[in-house]
Amino acid sequence: MNMKKFALLTAVLALLASCNSGDRGELVGVKGKKWHPEKPYGMTLVPGGAFIMGKSDDDLAGINDAPTKTATVSAFYMDETEITNSEYRQFVYWVRDSIIRLKLAILADDIGETPGNGGIGEFAFKDADPENMTVYEKYMFDNYSGLGPTGYEGRKLNKDVDLIFDTADYPDEYYAEVMDTMYLPIEESYNGQRTWDVKKFKFQYTFMDIEKAAKNKNLKRSEFIKQEEIEVYPDTTAWIRDFSYSYNEPMHNDYFWHEAYGEYPVVGVSWKQANAFCQWRTLYKNGYQKKKGAQPVNRFRLPSEAEWEYAARGGLQGATFPWGGPYAKNDRGCFLANFKPLRGDYAADQALYTVEAKSYEPNDFNLYNMAGNVSEWVQGSYDPGSYEYMSTINPTVNDASNSRKVVRGGSWKDVAYFLQVSSRDYEYSDSARSYIGFRTVQDYMGTDVTSNAGVNKN
Repeated sequence: MNMKKFALLTAVLALLASCNSGDRGELVGVKGKKWHPEKPYGMTLVPGGAFIMGKSDDDLAGINDAPTKTATVSAFYMDETEITNSEYRQFVYWVRDSIIRLKLAILADDIGETPGNGGIGEFAFKDADPENMTVYEKYMFDNYSGLGPTGYEGRKLNKDVDLIFDTADYPDEYYAEVMDTMYLPIEESYNGQRTWDVKKFKFQYTFMDIEKAAKNKNLKRSEFIKQEEIEVYPDTTAWIRDFSYSYNEPMHNDYFWHEAYGEYPVVGVSWKQANAFCQWRTLYKNGYQKKKGAQPVNRFRLPSEAEWEYAARGGLQGATFPWGGPYAKNDRGCFLANFKPLRGDYAADQALYTVEAKSYEPNDFNLYNMAGNVSEWVQGSYDPGSYEYMSTINPTVNDASNSRKVVRGGSWKDVAYFLQVSSRDYEYSDSARSYIGFRTVQDYMGTDVTSNAGVNKN
C-alpha cells in the first residue's frame, strides 16, 4: 500500500468514526450512566450550611475548650439513631460467618473435597470447579493464587450454602472439626453450654492514608495503603469495670445478645471498632451495588466534630440543647433526654440505663438522642486548642498520633452539662465504655445548601 492510499484510508476511517459518534465533532463530554442520589436506609439528609460552633460567652470554663467560631459544613447523610445492638450484631455475624466459611473452604481445599458430596465440599471455594470460572477468574487464579499472608486472598467463598449451627445437623466430621475451632475449649464451658471464642471474630480491612499521600506525592501508592485487623465483639465487661461496687451483671450477660435489647444502642465499642464497622458497612453495601451493576456509594464513616455539632443543633443557632433550651424539661415537666438528673436520680427520666435508640422526640433534622442515652464517638482527635487553628470549612482535626478521640452528646450516666450540643469530652481510641456508642454518616454527592444558613430559628 503506497502512502497516498494509506492517507486516504486514514481519512475515511476518521470520517466514519466522527459520523458514528453522533457528537458532530463537538465537545460534549463522556456519556455516562444517569445517577440519582439514594438516601441510605435509616439515615436522614442533613443539608449543609453555616453555624456558630462552640460555647457561648457565658460559659467561662467551657469557652477555653470550645471558643465560638463560624463553621460551614457540606451536606451529608446521618443515621437517625445510634447504631443499635441488632445492627452491630449484623456486623459481628458477618465477620463470624466469613471466618467460618474461609476455614471450611481451606479444609475442603486441603483434602480435595468439591461440591456434590453433601459434606464439607459444599463449602469449597467457588474456583474449586474450574469449569464454572469466568475467563477473568481463571486468569486471576492462575496468576495470583497463593499470594498474600494466607495464600487464599482473592479466592471467592461460596455463600450460596447456608451455614449449619445445630450440632445434630453437621454434615461430616470435617465440618465438626472446623466448627469446634470457633468455640472456647470444653474446659472453659459452664452450665453445659459452649460459647463462641469471640477473640477470633476479627475483621481485616485496608485503607489509604490520603493526608499522608497528599504530603508525599513522590512516594509509591503502596506506601500509603494500611491494613488493620480489629476484634469486633463489644467489650461486655465494661458494664462491670465502669462501675465498681455496683451490681451490673445482668447488663454484662444480656445487653448485647438478648433480643430484649435489640433496638438499644450498642455500647462497649471502641473508636477503632466503630471505624471498622464503618469500613464493613461500606464494603457490604458496595458488594450489593456491584451485584446489581450499580455505581458504588460513598464510604460510611464517623462524623467530624463539626458535623456532629451542626447535626445536633438541628438548624437552631445558639441553642443549648438539640431541642433549644435552656432547660432539660418541657413545659409539662417531663425530661427531654436520658441522662443523670436531680443530683443523681437516674430513674427520674424513666430510664435507669440506656433506652431504645428511637426514644424521645427527634430534633429538627429528625435525629434521635443527639443528647443523652449514649455518648457518641466522632472522627476527631481531642486537642483543647483545635478550635483555634482548624479550618472554617468542613473543619476537622484527626491526628493519628493522638489516641484521645472526641465523644459528644453525653450519656445516661452524665449530668446535663455534657448533654449540651457544644460540650466536648474524650476517651482513648482503644477504650470501650458502657456509655459510649456511635452513629455513622455518609457524604452527600453534590451541593445542597440549607435554607436556614445564617437564620436564627431558636
